[in-house]
Amino acid sequence: MKLAMFQMDIIPGEPSENCKKVATWAKEAATVHQADAIVLPELWTTAYTLEALADLAVEENNDTILSFLQEIAATHQLTVFGGSYAAKTKNGVVNRAVVITKDGETAEMYDKIHLVPMLQEPSYMAPGKQLPSLLHHQDMKAAVSICYDLRFPELFRPLAVDGANLFVIPAEWPAARARHWETLLTARAIENQAFVAGCNRAGSYNGTEFAGRSMIIDPLGNTVAKASNDQEETIVADIDFKLTAETRKNIPVFSSREPSLYRFS
Repeated sequence: MKLAMFQMDIIPGEPSENCKKVATWAKEAATVHQADAIVLPELWTTAYTLEALADLAVEENNDTILSFLQEIAATHQLTVFGGSYAAKTKNGVVNRAVVITKDGETAEMYDKIHLVPMLQEPSYMAPGKQLPSLLHHQDMKAAVSICYDLRFPELFRPLAVDGANLFVIPAEWPAARARHWETLLTARAIENQAFVAGCNRAGSYNGTEFAGRSMIIDPLGNTVAKASNDQEETIVADIDFKLTAETRKNIPVFSSREPSLYRFS
């Protein structure tokens, strides 16, 4: 599977302009890079305009962003890991990730569980209440999480036990903690013996510089592709899921586990 990720410099508070950028990029990913799947960053429609999210968020029962991503998927025959965007629900505004199949159907919808206290996210958004689920497509068993979720290994482990071989993590991770981003992405790949694709944004907003450094890491912890720290760009990698099976056979972590002895609370 060929995976393309858009390290995007997001236009704050301008969903329509960001959609134009993504539409142009998706066409390029499909035609120039011959991608099978694409990945977008976190809150790519609005950026971190938290105080305005209540006005900018799409209505859940009239989700124009979901429809936009479905059209891209069907038009270009792409699996679309649609980053995340603000959606207005009965419980409040959520930070929502979606995955769309090549026929334009929604395969996964995940609301960010872990909201960032350092950015006052809980003051503007409601947390998700359900773990991500697995998307099965041919040899791929993929799951999504969002940015700060990366710091919680207990979110990833049950999915890996269920067979996940690809974790996709859209983010707006700050440059001040860039080392954490690279280290944690690599750790999630090694400990779960899975591919990890972390799609971060480039640029800056409201005094925060973002880390860039979007990365695709293999189950052995090797960096397959990596973007710059400050440029809008595309990174592409061929992913062979046989490597996940081989790694799990050669280093049998999952059969060595003793969950009855672990403390999970």
